[in-house]
Order: sequence, then C-alpha cells, then structure tokens
Amino acid sequence: QVQLVESGGGSVQAGGSLRLSCAASGIFFSINDMGWYRQAPGKQRELVAGITSRGRINYADSVKGRFTISRDYAKNLMYLQMNSLKPEDTAVYYCNRYPPTYAYWGQGTQVTVSS
Repeated sequence: QVQLVESGGGSVQAGGSLRLSCAASGIFFSINDMGWYRQAPGKQRELVAGITSRGRINYADSVKGRFTISRDYAKNLMYLQMNSLKPEDTAVYYCNRYPPTYAYWGQGTQVTVSS
C-alpha cells in the first residue's frame, strides 16, 4: 500500500522560505516520476515541480527561480525548497507521482504566505 506524507508547511511572510518534505512508503522515488502539486482555495490543483526517475526537472513558470525540487534516494524522501515566497503561493501542497495517481493523494501540507 502506497502512502505519501507531506510536511514542512507553515505560515511565513512574503520573501520567506520553507522546505517541504514528502515521505513515502510503498513507492520508491528513484524509479518513479514524481511531482509537487498545490491547490489554492477556489482553484484547481496544479503541478508546481516535477522530477523524473532520471532526474529531469521541470517547474511551473510561476515558481521558476524560486523553488527547487530534490530527492534523497537513501531516505526515500522528496523535498521542495521554496524561497522568496509570495502571497500567491498560499495553498495546500501535495506530493504524488507524475502524472498523479488518484489513490496516492495525501492530506497535504498548508503553506500560508502573508504580505
């Protein structure tokens, strides 16, 4: 059974930083294409950053240059380093495969950025 657990969210002021973590059981990041997603109130869930099993990375235009996705194979963890946060980054952040598997959605972690 696959379980993905996100953590690291919080409330920060604009310009601040957070690092999100995604811990996995039943799935290995090293052999799966993975992504970080977010859903803001009243909006559809969107892909923020993706990383393939071979390490190819892509970012949404809105976060390029500010967010960094990475993986720790030994710990089977995935991270999203978020710098220069903006109020429009406020959302619940999730990790999942890319493209996402419906059954793998977790609870997410809330990120709130105040101006």
